[in-house]
Amino acid sequence: MDRRENESPADADSTKESVSFSDVTTVVTEWMLDFMFVSLCRHFKEGKLDEFNETLKTFETISQRTSLRGNSHEEKTLICAFLARVMHGKQLDVLFEEDESVMPLMSAAKLWPNLEHTVADESLFKNITILLLVQSVAVCLEKGQRSSASSVLKWFDKHHKLPQNLRAKLSTVVAQRKTYHPFLMSFSFSRLQETVQSYLDTYLEKNPSDYLLKAATEVVQTQNTEDLEDVVSQDGSLSETPIKSTQKDRKTKRKLLSTKITDLWTPDSAKKPFVSVKRLSKTELFQMTSKRSPEASTAQKTRTKPRKWTARLDTYLEHGVKRHGKGKWSLILMDHDFEGRTGTMLKDRWRVLTNAHQVD
Repeated sequence: MDRRENESPADADSTKESVSFSDVTTVVTEWMLDFMFVSLCRHFKEGKLDEFNETLKTFETISQRTSLRGNSHEEKTLICAFLARVMHGKQLDVLFEEDESVMPLMSAAKLWPNLEHTVADESLFKNITILLLVQSVAVCLEKGQRSSASSVLKWFDKHHKLPQNLRAKLSTVVAQRKTYHPFLMSFSFSRLQETVQSYLDTYLEKNPSDYLLKAATEVVQTQNTEDLEDVVSQDGSLSETPIKSTQKDRKTKRKLLSTKITDLWTPDSAKKPFVSVKRLSKTELFQMTSKRSPEASTAQKTRTKPRKWTARLDTYLEHGVKRHGKGKWSLILMDHDFEGRTGTMLKDRWRVLTNAHQVD
């Protein structure tokens, strides 16, 4: 007979009182955070941006709980922040930091060294580092923003100290404006995703975060079994053979629910939310507001306005028109660093200067 059947109500109450509710809450919170972490890894692997952002909101809320303990949750918070930057890597108008010139992959490269202790393979860490550096430039060229690509190189020279050979190679690629240069193809964005996925696979294998997922899977399987038994009891014509077959199918489905990742927070689009990485606290990593956007708490906001045109930029523009002629905006962009501005922006600025009679 089960020992619990011999317990009196008083004994049961005594057992409950011996366990602190706050301690139980802490354990539950940890399980929930782990489940959200695994879910984020899955969404990253499958490239589901909307689901990733929605799950990230929940992860953010749970991670703010003061009851959480242990360094593992700090690690997972950093990993999620890193994944968000890679996830939005090709969206150059997404803002994770106050500095609008820092695009997602640049921010990811800035955050990545803080996760070095979570990478067991040194070569894997170096590979991801190089891929982040190369793709920070490559995505700019892919979007037709050569001046932005040049700005990225200058930023890395100042903040990351690019290896000399890599700096020379990237400078050549930018000068040639070859979006599909063999060097860039060798360090493609898809390769970056695959390598990050490999890192996640190893991390999850070493740090299992699937207790709640496994428990929920068992509940679902039990419910499916009970439903099947109900069907059998109502229809005596069903034999045991199809029942065994159905049970076999359920075992197959269970494998699909495995938490092992074999392949690889919420920024708004258009230079929007920012997450500072100057101090790696939870508050900063989850800070999704922009000083220039009063509605930064909602997803997909409009792009914040670029900084004002300076006399120096106007001079660059005037010299460019004199050299190449009005309308040759793409060529003019190649002459100087216009701080991420596009050809259309140059055209609009030239019209403003002309209407103000500041240029001939």
